[in-house]
Amino acid sequence: MVMKKSLSFVVVFLLTLSVSAQTLSVQVLNDLRASYNETPEQRALRNAAGGNDLRKLALNQDNLTAFDTEFTLRVPNKGITDQKQSGRCWMFTGLNVLRSTAIREHNLDKLEFSEAYLFFYDQLEKANLFLQSVIDTRKLPMDDKKVEFLFKNPIGDGGTFTGVADLVNKYGLVPAEVMPETFTTNSTSRFRSLLSLKLREQGLQLRESKAAEQQLVQQKEEMLRTIYRMLVTAMGIPPQQFTWKGEQYTPLSFADKYVNRELVTDYVMLMNDPTREYYKVYEIDLDRHIYEGQNWLYVNLPVEDIQQMAIASLRDSVAMYFSCDVAKELNSDRGLLDLRNYDYGAIFGTTFPMDKKQRIQTFASGSSHAMTLVAVNLQDTVNYTQPDRWMVENSWGEKSGWKGHLIMTDEWFREYMFRLVVARKYVPQNILDILKQKPVRLPVWDPMFLPEQ
Repeated sequence: MVMKKSLSFVVVFLLTLSVSAQTLSVQVLNDLRASYNETPEQRALRNAAGGNDLRKLALNQDNLTAFDTEFTLRVPNKGITDQKQSGRCWMFTGLNVLRSTAIREHNLDKLEFSEAYLFFYDQLEKANLFLQSVIDTRKLPMDDKKVEFLFKNPIGDGGTFTGVADLVNKYGLVPAEVMPETFTTNSTSRFRSLLSLKLREQGLQLRESKAAEQQLVQQKEEMLRTIYRMLVTAMGIPPQQFTWKGEQYTPLSFADKYVNRELVTDYVMLMNDPTREYYKVYEIDLDRHIYEGQNWLYVNLPVEDIQQMAIASLRDSVAMYFSCDVAKELNSDRGLLDLRNYDYGAIFGTTFPMDKKQRIQTFASGSSHAMTLVAVNLQDTVNYTQPDRWMVENSWGEKSGWKGHLIMTDEWFREYMFRLVVARKYVPQNILDILKQKPVRLPVWDPMFLPEQ
């Protein structure tokens, strides 16, 4: 009997010990409190951190010397665009790439393609994509991962270059002055929430309907009339023909004249994602802007390979769609992306040593913003190698950054660049051959492949 009691006591003690090791017990809290030894220096840091923006406090004063704004290769541009309070960076970037070539080839003083025009059709196409996808998945349960993703994300204003390519091919382009911005196109959140609410309601009606598929498609078309009316009310009526510089155009004929078709139809999307195998092709399921359009397809490559294609394009003065994790180490006042901009470790007495692969794996980093890659500086100007800094044209207005641009060190480029779109002619044959592979298909909800905002 004594033995049993002793055994029971031991078991209870061990269980208690196990639980206390897993929880923030009084003992653990006391140990944590004892581990903090506040020196005068630490108290000064605590006082400073309590009353200041950590970014300003961590600003590396040794890195505030003037940085070089001259580049070996630079694509000339005329005018900085501004996406205002919208998530259309992908569209501004794609159209900035196209207009750069148009300005040069047609000797124009300035040109801006209407983002409002293309955005109208982007939203209409995404609405159709959502509703048709609801029809396609209607036999799956509501808690199926794909169905859940659809209803969580019925529509958005983010995207990728594949959207620009498909939309321009289908709808053409117009100059900005032919269909100017509205309050809603410049500030999209309120309208997007209303559009999402209506689409969720319509999607649920389609799922609950007992009609045959052909009748469901007819119902969808009726629903799209409401969506179209909402879009016209908020954004205006897209022109079907117009006059510009004394000539008559349709949006398609205008695009045929002023757009380099190779950039719209014959491009390759490149990715640097060290969490996945290099020299493979990946396709993102349901990640497109148009139902019949292209899913997002890319070749995953080491950053060095991508840089060589970027340099080849810049040698021809052809700008590129570029996306990155722009908020990391950004000194927005200077327009500088540099790993040495801030020293947060010195404030908190620790380090932040994760590499690119580890940051992706732990959801600490991913592509968040698209800009137009327009310049590189090379240390070896004979062989066009050894880049030490790059520059992008941004879409945050001319007062943002360095004259509307951001300049990045090569070290920053390697750590936070994710995607680049280049014309096929700048891609080596061995990389083009990779596109013959059957793509590895990835789900649309993969966090690495959320649209740029």
